[in-house]
Amino acid sequence: MVGVSDGQPSAQAPATARTRVGRPLLSLALASMMDEVHAHSGAVYLLAGQEPVLEMAVMAGLPRAFAAPWERVGLSAPIPVADAVRERRLVWVGGEEEMARLYPRISVVLPYPFALAALPVATESTAYGAVFVTWPGSHPPELSDRERTHLSAACDRLAARLARALEDSVPVLPEPDLLAAPVLAGAAGTLGTVESARMVARLPYGLCSLDLHGRISFANAAAAELIGVPVSQLLGAQLWASVPWLNDPVYEDRYRAALFSQQTTSFMALRPPGDWLSFRLYPSTSGLTVRVTRARAVTEMNRVPRPTADTPSRLVTISQVLSLAGALTEAVSVQDVVQLVADEIAPAVGSQALVVLGSRAGRLHVLGHHGYPDAHVVERFDGLPLSERTPGTHALTTGVPAFFEDQQQLERLYPAREATPDGFAAWAYLPLIASGRPVGTLVLTYAEPHSFPADERAVLTSLGGLIAQALERAVLYDAKHQLAHGLQAALLPHSLPPLPGIDAAARYLPATQGMDIGGDFYDLVPAQGQAAAVIGDVQGHNVTAAGLMGQIRTAVRAYTTVGQPPGEVMRSTNRLLIDLGADLFASCLYLRLDPEHGRAVMARAGHPPPLLRRPDGRVRVLDLAGGPLLGIDGSATYQTTQVDLAPGSVLVLYTDGLIESPGTDIEEALADLGRVLGEAGDLPLDQLADHLVESCATPRGRIDDVAVLLLRARS
Repeated sequence: MVGVSDGQPSAQAPATARTRVGRPLLSLALASMMDEVHAHSGAVYLLAGQEPVLEMAVMAGLPRAFAAPWERVGLSAPIPVADAVRERRLVWVGGEEEMARLYPRISVVLPYPFALAALPVATESTAYGAVFVTWPGSHPPELSDRERTHLSAACDRLAARLARALEDSVPVLPEPDLLAAPVLAGAAGTLGTVESARMVARLPYGLCSLDLHGRISFANAAAAELIGVPVSQLLGAQLWASVPWLNDPVYEDRYRAALFSQQTTSFMALRPPGDWLSFRLYPSTSGLTVRVTRARAVTEMNRVPRPTADTPSRLVTISQVLSLAGALTEAVSVQDVVQLVADEIAPAVGSQALVVLGSRAGRLHVLGHHGYPDAHVVERFDGLPLSERTPGTHALTTGVPAFFEDQQQLERLYPAREATPDGFAAWAYLPLIASGRPVGTLVLTYAEPHSFPADERAVLTSLGGLIAQALERAVLYDAKHQLAHGLQAALLPHSLPPLPGIDAAARYLPATQGMDIGGDFYDLVPAQGQAAAVIGDVQGHNVTAAGLMGQIRTAVRAYTTVGQPPGEVMRSTNRLLIDLGADLFASCLYLRLDPEHGRAVMARAGHPPPLLRRPDGRVRVLDLAGGPLLGIDGSATYQTTQVDLAPGSVLVLYTDGLIESPGTDIEEALADLGRVLGEAGDLPLDQLADHLVESCATPRGRIDDVAVLLLRARS
């Protein structure tokens, strides 16, 4: 047995609450509850052991397969039964639009018109599980006081029975689901009398009877002739499984829609090679009756449009939803989300343009748009106060979708819209709700007046839920991206200072994987008629590495300004890094430049060796003496090396991201860099910097930051 106090798992409750009371407790309680409020389906969930998990114990009125995704759900899951237990309240969902808005995950799988109530099965101290019941889409949008009272009382009675069973340590045994009577083999058993069967057999149109699982329990001769399958092969089989050309999820979906909504549904299907048949489904709580006729016999009022190669059989198929969900997980930025919706959603629903709206500081913000001939029409809404009465602000602030089938509908509710026509004729405003709050609004626009039937509204609103999750991630990513680049830009030089006798150029490229921020740095420092150059790489690609990089760069500048020689600058920086207590290491290369005398003095701390291109085009790797990485050994010393720097010579300082990549030999990469430098070394420095970076780029992107600093001695 399982108990939960205040919505959390109780440590005192054993396994699943199953009570032996001489008859099926859960099934009878559920059947009685449904009968009292005239519900047509429902289920009982019980908490599972010490886990915060609800398990479906009994389902009634519909096959359990309909609720397969929710047979076992966590208490934190965004579904009605979990909310009912967690919040100890009755959860009411009045229809498909409300389901799409509140529980988009359910609506994507079950986009049908039905109402649902979920209640906790709990005493004052312990929760045992939950119950949900559903009604057809014809149910009023609000739950009546009588229904609310009956449901609450029934759940209280069930909780009391489970509590007594817990006290008596009596387990609840497994119980079968409550469905209609099993399939009968003959028409007489199904229809009541032999004469009834004869009457049905004489009908000029096909007639089939399906149980709740979709299995055929009766088919007359006309149905068998129209479908092209003998009656003996139809009986006991599912219609869409026994007939190859009906084996399409679209047709099974119509059966599910009829059972859930308890409303007549229909569809047309092509029987090869060229006969169109009309199927009309009449549901009840025990199954469905299907009438089959040739398509020409369908009245114009009820005719389903004939599918063509350009017209999908439904608004958005399950495969499209799955494809979209997968694509949305790969969308990184807000513009990625906008482009994805433009490429995949808008064409699928027949929309010609779209706008994605968000809010910032109490004002409307246009996050992106696509398909508008005049972008200024959209951009004029950017910065509009959320208090303004517009459909965009209303959907964003309330989370309620709005659909306008033509311009008259829109302007009747929003007269000010007349002053800003966008050239379109119909609009859908879909709130994008993630984590229970609106994060934006998707506006789909149509070139011609467009009707929005209930099932289309539900699908569009459900798609809004998928888009909202991606948009929330994308907004956070863009904010992080801007923060990372802003921090990196603040820590690196905004420009290189002019130096006597030296031309300089630099490039910095963040890694394409990770946070787009790292510890690579460079700097040029004028010093007493000479100049100092430094390049380094702090371990890591995060804010900590970037912050430490800023401290090292500042320290090098300070030690240079007070006149320390290169070896001492390196030693002082090393001691500082150790005193800071950082767990990160850093490589560094420091140069004191003396162009007047044509030389440079260098100190190296575990950094890749620089390249020197002489005026005659020859390139050599400067294998300098040095010391260990900064931050390892406080007593380390760093030897210096003097290098001749003749006029026209080019020094290339770089971090290891320029030459290192998976599967690449470092020596070969360094040799390749030297060849490129030798061939292009006479280019202007800015062009040379770009050429070096581009020549070392890999098709798989950068796994490390890249910093390059070029120095050329003027003639």
